[in-house]
Amino acid sequence: MSSNPLGIGIDFGGTSVKVGVVDGYQVIAQAPPLATPEFDGAPPLIDAIAGTISCLREKHPAIAAIGAGMPGFVDFEHGLVHGLTNVPGWEGIALRDELQQRCNLPAQVENDANAMAYAEWKFGAAAGCHHIVALTLGTGVGGGLIANDRLVRGARSAAGELGQTSIDYRGRKGAYGNLGALDDYIGNNEIAAEAQQAYAKSGEHRSIEDCQPAMLSKAAANGDPVALSIWRGFAEKLSCALLNCCYLLNPEIIVIGGGVAKAGAVLFGPLESHLRDQLGDVFNKHLRVVPARFGNEAGMLGSARIALEEAGLV
Repeated sequence: MSSNPLGIGIDFGGTSVKVGVVDGYQVIAQAPPLATPEFDGAPPLIDAIAGTISCLREKHPAIAAIGAGMPGFVDFEHGLVHGLTNVPGWEGIALRDELQQRCNLPAQVENDANAMAYAEWKFGAAAGCHHIVALTLGTGVGGGLIANDRLVRGARSAAGELGQTSIDYRGRKGAYGNLGALDDYIGNNEIAAEAQQAYAKSGEHRSIEDCQPAMLSKAAANGDPVALSIWRGFAEKLSCALLNCCYLLNPEIIVIGGGVAKAGAVLFGPLESHLRDQLGDVFNKHLRVVPARFGNEAGMLGSARIALEEAGLV
């Protein structure tokens, strides 16, 4: 049993909600996930989360704070969830206060990509760095920024939404009317659709399942020319957004997580090449581009750490 203050980390997703007990950079216990679609709106799911936390506290009495990483726009200062990506019924929810009242513990609510960035900065691939751009690549693109050893949240806690930045001012219209949003070019579904079309042009039929990033990574590693071409195009698009980040923020490290990051060299090789070729020496010389250390636990680790720090417990 740990004598250190423990945190609850909540990783909220459209498919499931994971609740774990965090000790430093480790999730030492995790409850069975809650299936998000089975709950009709926020109140019953908050009740279920609170009940899960209560059960975890019975075995881990050193739990001292609760952090929730949410996939959407969050007002960190006031603990509000403005709305969640692909999860209806979560508009204007005072989640921080709800958790505090139900669990009688200090709580914080953070954007999930910010929580991932925080975990990588404190304990992971960016430990010891001071200026960081972190991304999660999956169904969409999430981002978190650390500058001068501080998490950059912005005026309304909405900074770091790299997926909504433009890579083409005449491009596809995004969710908010923004043109050329990165999200609309390199999300998992977009990659799969592009790959399926590319295979069809080469005379080969592939199901959409066979064109998902994990399958494309294996195919590219085996020298498949279509898969290699898809990853080169992916890297070129992603580098466009990251170039803007580099010239704007001058980071020393870019950390890339999420399922797509598992592509390894077929992604990181061309991505670094595109960046190096287009950055001036001041921006380029000390820049590193690395995969994230933590996988699916990053949101729990980061959100728990933020909550413990805000409560003055670590």
